[in-house]
Amino acid sequence: MNFADIAKQLKALNENIVLIYAFNATGKTRLSVAYKDATKDPNSGQHAGVYYNALSEDLFVWDNDEDNDNANTQLKILPSSLNRFHSFLYEDPDSVMAKLAAYFPKFTFQFNAHDDPEMGIESVTFFSVTEKGNPIKISRGEERIFVWCFFLALLEVDGWANEQDAHIFIDDPVSSLDEHNIYITADTIFAQIENHYLKKRIIITTHHIGLFSILADRLMKGEKSSRYKKLTKLFILGKSGNELSLDNPGGNVFLYHLHLLQALAEANRTQLYAHHVVLLRQVLENIASFLGVGRINFALEQIGVENVESTANTINSLSHKDAYYAQSDLMSPPVEAVFRDVFAKLLAKYPFVLHAG
Repeated sequence: MNFADIAKQLKALNENIVLIYAFNATGKTRLSVAYKDATKDPNSGQHAGVYYNALSEDLFVWDNDEDNDNANTQLKILPSSLNRFHSFLYEDPDSVMAKLAAYFPKFTFQFNAHDDPEMGIESVTFFSVTEKGNPIKISRGEERIFVWCFFLALLEVDGWANEQDAHIFIDDPVSSLDEHNIYITADTIFAQIENHYLKKRIIITTHHIGLFSILADRLMKGEKSSRYKKLTKLFILGKSGNELSLDNPGGNVFLYHLHLLQALAEANRTQLYAHHVVLLRQVLENIASFLGVGRINFALEQIGVENVESTANTINSLSHKDAYYAQSDLMSPPVEAVFRDVFAKLLAKYPFVLHAG
């Protein structure tokens, strides 16, 4: 299949919540464009839904003002069809700041309008919250968060998402730069699902296995999952040569399981975050399921964990709602000790080859 075929397959679904995990270089952005083409009005060309993808991020470009020693560094916003909605954000910048608040930004910003009001916002100037004075250039991670929150605020502007109201297609709102903000971003996406899942389709694609796992867990097993489970479809977007496939994670469980383990091994070597407990639980569930028992306690017993009940309680408690609102996304030392013990015993019992290639 090609991207057009995959887009048609997605269009034909009955489910309103679609979560797709895509391995690197499979073409998530191209899929979002193909879906846009498959769903737009064939006569007028009017888009049926709204989209956030790499093309959205490409509208934001830095002007470092090198000629003036960075005195007027700005994030330029290139012209697009969205400019006509900018006036609402320009008049109410707090609508963007309200979305940013959950991330505890270390910057403030100022919108700079075009001379022609119809052209919307020309650029954004950023300032440090602690050091008053000259404009600053925020980090790449902060920039992505700002652009994401700008998009979230635009979703609430009359005339865009409420007119192109068939679906919201969100393509990879996080990167490795946003690892410590993964729960916050997952929560912003989940808020979109909660607000719209009965009225429009929400498609989320991501290469970030942590984001996929957190959202899948909340949709299929969380405390509100009874609302969403029957309306949710999970996929893995695979690529072999020039052929694409849209697979059920359960049907490609080994590849997904191996990728989970690779992500956990990398985190174990570098930096552990709270959401890695969610991934660890999924690995344990996969093992338990393969062995014919649907409880992680059984998997913990098989790998030789001594205090199975206590360990299972720790893993389960941090995989549920409270973990998504933790004050710190870093794993606490006691939980880290549990994680490292379980992960070491798991690899000792089942010595998967985790190196790439």
